[in-house]
Amino acid sequence: MKIAVYWGCKIPTSQYAYEMSVRQVFPYFDVELFDLSGASCCGGPVRNINSTAALYLGLRNLALAHKYNFEGLLVPCSKCHFMISEAKYRIDNDEEMQRKMQALLSEENLEYSDDVKIWHVIDLLHDKIGVDAIKSKVKKVLKNSKFAAHPGCQIIRPSEIGRVDDSERPSKLENLIKALGAETIVYSEKLDCCGAALLYSHVDTALSLAGAKLKAIQSQGVDGLVDTCPYCHIMYDVKQNEALAMVGGKSPISVLYYTQLLGIALGIEHEKLGLHLNQNIDRKIMSE
Repeated sequence: MKIAVYWGCKIPTSQYAYEMSVRQVFPYFDVELFDLSGASCCGGPVRNINSTAALYLGLRNLALAHKYNFEGLLVPCSKCHFMISEAKYRIDNDEEMQRKMQALLSEENLEYSDDVKIWHVIDLLHDKIGVDAIKSKVKKVLKNSKFAAHPGCQIIRPSEIGRVDDSERPSKLENLIKALGAETIVYSEKLDCCGAALLYSHVDTALSLAGAKLKAIQSQGVDGLVDTCPYCHIMYDVKQNEALAMVGGKSPISVLYYTQLLGIALGIEHEKLGLHLNQNIDRKIMSE
């Protein structure tokens, strides 16, 4: 399977470990990744200022994937995934807007086509590759390990566009963790937001949201939290000490991208997975 990758802005500018681990794990499942040449912003930063510009930016990336004949576009960032998916839904269901966007795209010799499938890390692994295929590749079973899964808001956000997992009872990330031999926990804060959307406007509130979830997870004696979104990872890993201080929680708790955890189970060297870049990770996980 040859698939283009849209990295967005957060991953290549600060969340290097996510990019490193994504590049490492997918070749194990015969998925060949290609950087999307000429990619632009997903449109998220300008959505509330100019919705037409946001729509165009999202569609432009799909048009590039179509131009280079990729059957799919992998979007590891959950926010970018939502924006590009929303743009696709909008143009597929609005003929007038489709004509307008096609005219704009033609100025760059681009053309939108609905034949490009948009993937997130979770559904590409869970739905396309499959849990059984992942189990068959595991070299280091993560037995005696227990993790909390954090699906995040954007990939389960209720919407007519359809999302990666069920908005009320998401289970795919848990299934993927269990495929590695680890346990997952049931906790009432599972669907709670990480607070990233408020980080630049209401800092204390954002940190309190993240801290409350981390504190609740700690009380269940987990080995760590697993996520798949750069914004969530920043809140739970990079901002962890500040977040826990807001709620009187203990520190630290390990936070990993799922692709890092998968890489450990596949036997990939830790440095290649960017584990040394994580702000919070304990020796037990590093010794797996």
